[in-house]
This record gives sequence, structure tokens and C-alpha cells, in this order.
Amino acid sequence: MHQDKDLKNRTKQFTINVLNFAESLEYSIVKKVIVNQITKSGSSVGANYRSACRGRSDAEFLSKMNIVLEEADETLFWLEIIEEMNWKNNEELKLLLKEANELTAIFVTIIKNTKNRINTK
Repeated sequence: MHQDKDLKNRTKQFTINVLNFAESLEYSIVKKVIVNQITKSGSSVGANYRSACRGRSDAEFLSKMNIVLEEADETLFWLEIIEEMNWKNNEELKLLLKEANELTAIFVTIIKNTKNRINTK
């Protein structure tokens, strides 16, 4: 339960950090598209993780966790695009990339462990 609360807080902070980062990008038509994408996927990570924690069954939890993983990985993708386009190359971006990678790895592990637990019942 303690880990669950920590991850809820961590995913919420990730959402806040992604939104703040998106606000810091200079405006252009192309950047507007990417900012739209990254704010949707980045904010979805925390919201969908909270939803997964309220899953009524292992199957529902697993289904929602796959959405969380998908959104985290999509956010990572957009951050990598921003980095490769050289739109921003600072410590904030590096920290977001690191956090997106770590969260993605955590979600993969949670999904694998849940599948293993379900299969050994």
C-alpha cells in the first residue's frame, strides 16, 4: 500500500513536470502539435495509474496498467523527439527523460508481476 501511494505521488509529480516543461517550450505550429501530444500522454500517466489502483479485479487492473504503460512510453517518445529536434536540451529535459524511462520500467515490472501472480493462482 505504501508503494502504491508513493507511485501515485510520483506519477502526479511527473504530470506536473511534463505540463511545466510543455509550457516552457517556445511556440511554433509544429511545436504546438507535439506539446498537445505530450501534455495528453504525460497527464494520462498519473490519471490512469490512479484509475488502475481502483481496479475491481486483477483483469481490470492489468488492462488499466497496460494503458498506463502505453501513455508513459508515448510520453517518452515525444520527449525523445523534442531532444532530437534540439528544441530544448537542458537539465529539465534530461530529468524528464530519466523519469519517463524509470516509470516505464516500473510499469513493465508491475504488469509482469501481476501476470505471474494471476497465472500461479
